[in-house]
Amino acid sequence: MEKEIIYNTNLHFEHQQWRSELAFWEDELKTFKNRLSELITRWTSKEVLTELEHYQNEFILHGGVIEDITEAIDEHEIRIAGQSQMGIEALDTHMVKKHLDIREKMEMQRQIYAELKKKFFRFLSKYM
Repeated sequence: MEKEIIYNTNLHFEHQQWRSELAFWEDELKTFKNRLSELITRWTSKEVLTELEHYQNEFILHGGVIEDITEAIDEHEIRIAGQSQMGIEALDTHMVKKHLDIREKMEMQRQIYAELKKKFFRFLSKYM
């Protein structure tokens, strides 16, 4: 069985896609936080304020995950660039495993974030 060769350029392309997605999430979170600020001025109910605090915490946590994934991508890019400078265009198994770990985090975070957005939009439609 022939081994598949994974090239630096392929991983770099995926990193760029992930960075775009992460940047989009960051922008969305800013908008969501602005919505929370609007609601804080409209509502005094303890129940609503508790939900607002919950979403505020969720957005902070998600922002931290975005930072962590971005940092992992940046570190991986530095390693890829180092290999490319040495003329090595195919990655070793350790580098591929690292990339697959980041991909798994992205896929998991997409699901978590989609669910968070769905719940938040339901919340907004109830209280906006």
